Amino acid sequence: MNLDQRLLTRLEEVQERFAAVDRELSDPATLGDLDRLKDLGIERAELEPTVVAGAELQRALQELADARELARSSSDPEMRQLAEEELAVLESRMDPLEQRLRGLLVPKDPLEDRAAVVEIRAGTGGDEAGLFAGDLLRMYRRMAERQQWQVSLIGMSEGIPGSIKEAVIEVHGRGAYGKLRFESGVHRVQRVPETESQGRIHTSAATVAVLPEAEEVDLEIDPQDLRIDVFRSSGPGGQSVNTTDSAVRITHIPTGEVVSCQDEKSQHKNKAKAMKVLRSRLLDRAIAEKEAERARERKLQVGTGDRSAKIRTYNFPQNRVTDHRIGLTLHRLPDVLDGDLDDIISALRLAQEQERLEGDE
Repeated sequence: MNLDQRLLTRLEEVQERFAAVDRELSDPATLGDLDRLKDLGIERAELEPTVVAGAELQRALQELADARELARSSSDPEMRQLAEEELAVLESRMDPLEQRLRGLLVPKDPLEDRAAVVEIRAGTGGDEAGLFAGDLLRMYRRMAERQQWQVSLIGMSEGIPGSIKEAVIEVHGRGAYGKLRFESGVHRVQRVPETESQGRIHTSAATVAVLPEAEEVDLEIDPQDLRIDVFRSSGPGGQSVNTTDSAVRITHIPTGEVVSCQDEKSQHKNKAKAMKVLRSRLLDRAIAEKEAERARERKLQVGTGDRSAKIRTYNFPQNRVTDHRIGLTLHRLPDVLDGDLDDIISALRLAQEQERLEGDE
């Protein structure tokens, strides 16, 4: 088995840095500098898992080479058979070891553990698109339960019973944005609507935008760049919601981004929610511009937030889910819609890691 030379080069760099950190930690001069000692300790702890995984892979490679040589050169049939059996076992271990090391060598996204703002909107397909958007909202809520994340509703506009025109949720938890960011894009559904008497399959769509929760230190918004309008809420919500000017619409003039919120009775709370979404959109815009620059020459656009392209199809008659970015097809649609997205997201992560390793040469 021949490993990617880029992978081995990165591993050598990490191993050399790990050895240099150990040497500095054992230097008597370092012991008197508590701040430096702390920084080196943190760096060593971050490098160690990669060094351990690399050593395990290198041992397996050496054992594989020894078994191949024995299988090739031994004149004893019994010994040759034993070597071939060991060879099969060792070869089955190589791919998981390589993928583990590859994941460790790719720098962690600094936004990985941020909360995620998820915006779901019905697209083409009328009421059926609204019903599908409702299915997606439930899917992400079920996914959050599986991951032990917390979900809070920022805003929702409903259509016919069971459907939504638009919903915005905030998801808090370890790895929330890091996993959900792969959901940005156009989701397409193919199924027979309950109202379809002829049994014809209809195609409809919904769009999903996943934004990292923005903190005030991430970007500064000039108040003079904002136009804030207040108006009377139009939807249900109790006696006072639609009788006072509590709804808020914020327009970011330089970019044209518009955010509205009318779910709360308090104008102040609606403004705070709208500002949170606006800040996340502006941060996402900045990230997308940066990633587009890095990915300009690449073919695979995993994780760039490009929402103009269809990313996934949910085909009910065939019990099939296909992610078009990596050509992955699963035939367990109910599980996926119940929030079991682990296989899809793991495959997308691996594709992204490969892309980043190639792009960071």
